[in-house]
Amino acid sequence: MFVLELTYTAPVERVDALFDDHIAWLDEQYAAGVFLASGRKNPRDGGVILAAGVDRARIEEIAAADPFSTGGVCAYRITEFHATRTAEGIAAYQERPPSHSR
Repeated sequence: MFVLELTYTAPVERVDALFDDHIAWLDEQYAAGVFLASGRKNPRDGGVILAAGVDRARIEEIAAADPFSTGGVCAYRITEFHATRTAEGIAAYQERPPSHSR
């Protein structure tokens, strides 16, 4: 599972100019089953997306295709984690952490 943290690198007016395209991109990823949740940070200096079902290379490609990325108005920080516990509604995304050899 991944947490994608967007941080705006341009004035919010430039972000807002790309907002409709960004929403269409989000809708595509929800329809593909990749995004589980998303929203603006408070204060509004970026956003957060929760994603699953793809590998890191693919999530990096998806983030790079965001109109906010291609428009140069945000930077992404992508954190991968193993969701070993979840709410019942997203239990299908639970994972086992990789084995650690000693």
